[in-house]
Amino acid sequence: MSKQHVILITGGAKGVGRGISEAFLATGAKVLVCGREQPAELPAVGDNKAEFIATDVRDTTAVDALFAGIAERFGRLDVLVNNAGGSPFAMADKASPRFHEKIFALNLLAPFHFAQKANALMQAQAEGGSIIFIGSVSALRPSPGTAAYGASKAAVLSLVQSLGVEWAPKVRVSAVSPGPVLTEQADLHYGDAAGVAAVAKTIPMQRLANPIDIGNACVWLSSPGAAYVSGINIVLHGGGERPAFLDASTVNKP
Repeated sequence: MSKQHVILITGGAKGVGRGISEAFLATGAKVLVCGREQPAELPAVGDNKAEFIATDVRDTTAVDALFAGIAERFGRLDVLVNNAGGSPFAMADKASPRFHEKIFALNLLAPFHFAQKANALMQAQAEGGSIIFIGSVSALRPSPGTAAYGASKAAVLSLVQSLGVEWAPKVRVSAVSPGPVLTEQADLHYGDAAGVAAVAKTIPMQRLANPIDIGNACVWLSSPGAAYVSGINIVLHGGGERPAFLDASTVNKP
């Protein structure tokens, strides 16, 4: 990456998105981040600072205007990272249909629309481009308390495979699916420092991912070194989770 490359990261000012932004900023690229509210501090690496564009990712009119502005100002888009998403805790039998609709709108339909708009720009470029969806291990295992979120992320992985076929060879489409990540909001998911430490003990690498770990994977997927990589999902979970049956079993205990 260099300063002529333009990167768009949804939700790129905080959490996992901030780590992704910092990883791309470190390459010297021009990084645009979007979200609903202006952050108190934008990601920066040295003198290279991200630019914020206020956009509700679920508002298709606003998203269309965002991409029109990128085309007018820069005439190109090299990488889109669909990072914005999430879900509050809600048991499936208590959540309303409207709640589930909002979860799918944020985590599946919004990134799909962003990908369509990015693809239109990238197909017109000689160099093409790279589109990366941030998934989740919730798509690959049970997701109690966030069932709709897990299902939406599973749909994203299916989408990545289909788009990787439809938009090749100009545009490569991939996914990165993190496990637990240590962000400024980790306490909402894992509790206090003791809770974070307890979760870390369940991971073979003995720690949660740092946002920059996710960012580094995204930079690699967008690089010439990954020129033949498309339609895939990179799972970043530090080795996974120890199967519960191993601890419950009475066989081979010390």
